[in-house]
Amino acid sequence: MDNGWNDSARAWIDVIGEDGDWGRKYVLDAPMLAQADALSPRRALDLGCGEGRFCRLLASRGVTTVGIDPTAALIDEARRRHPEGDYRVEGAEALSLDDASVDLVVAYLSLIDIANLGAALRECRRVLRPGGHLLIANLQAFNTAAVPLGWTREPDGSRRFCIDHYLHERPVETAWRGIRITNWHRPLSTYMAGLLGEGFVLEHFAEPAPQGVDDDKADRYRRAPNFLVMRWRKAS
Repeated sequence: MDNGWNDSARAWIDVIGEDGDWGRKYVLDAPMLAQADALSPRRALDLGCGEGRFCRLLASRGVTTVGIDPTAALIDEARRRHPEGDYRVEGAEALSLDDASVDLVVAYLSLIDIANLGAALRECRRVLRPGGHLLIANLQAFNTAAVPLGWTREPDGSRRFCIDHYLHERPVETAWRGIRITNWHRPLSTYMAGLLGEGFVLEHFAEPAPQGVDDDKADRYRRAPNFLVMRWRKAS
């Protein structure tokens, strides 16, 4: 199934820029980088790296990073911006990396793009060294269950966040600023069961709030957190 990234690559590159979009800049970058810094990995894999922005952030911290993404136009842009980097056109379900070859796998808002979650998690476990970590930023499952509902305006002027069919795993189409893609809605239990089933051990869980911004969007993100951050360790 075409998930829309080939047609949306140019719009994504324009939107993400170098500083990231609103959610990355004000919500996710700080906790994700703090977790990566605390782990001090030598070699990392960015799963679904897009145009390579987080790879470049890790590289600036001295981490040797491999970025993979199935969208060739995004990998081309990553190589253009970071010629010395290692960027590969491939999917998360069949990685070219050797067994036990990285200290850290990062899935920064990429698991929602992967149809075969189980295969991707197995590959993450395979390429991680014993004791290595999988660092995840993901949309909240109630966020992906909100399409096409989400925030509504009630007759009294108040706002409500509405979801439906939370337990029904399904593809959901979403569009913004010229980007039109298909994500996967999965209940949180699906992610937890998949990770636990692969023998990962949960070490950190957070629902970060916006920092450094105070506007209507930040207020909505504080009322219904848009993202979660998890760190899992490969036990053996």
